[in-house]
Amino acid sequence: QVQLVESGGGLVQAGGSLRLSCAASGRTFSSYAMAWFRQAPGKEREFVATILWGGRITYYTDSVKGRFTISRDNAKNTVYLQMNSLKPEDTAVYYCAADSRPLRQIPTMTQSDFGAWGQGTQVTVSS
Repeated sequence: QVQLVESGGGLVQAGGSLRLSCAASGRTFSSYAMAWFRQAPGKEREFVATILWGGRITYYTDSVKGRFTISRDNAKNTVYLQMNSLKPEDTAVYYCAADSRPLRQIPTMTQSDFGAWGQGTQVTVSS
């Protein structure tokens, strides 16, 4: 039972940058992997990035690798997604998610492994 609140979305031109934030409350944040997913209009929700509980191991979908960076600040119970060199195809609602079990050792991109989700924040990239 954890509550997640995303912020930082907005409208940006192609090539620009945004930083999304996800503030968590309700359980021991530092013991759980966190992830970002996104859902574009007319498409299913897809994995974007994840970061393990220790903050040193990350994994990204190929389409954002080298452009997006996931990070976390356990002291602030917050996970971030820094998005650079944005493209129109990055337009989507971005969701923050928390792992359903603590201390996972291998990153997962499976949606069912994440037991808590935020409400989403809209990112729109214009051409």
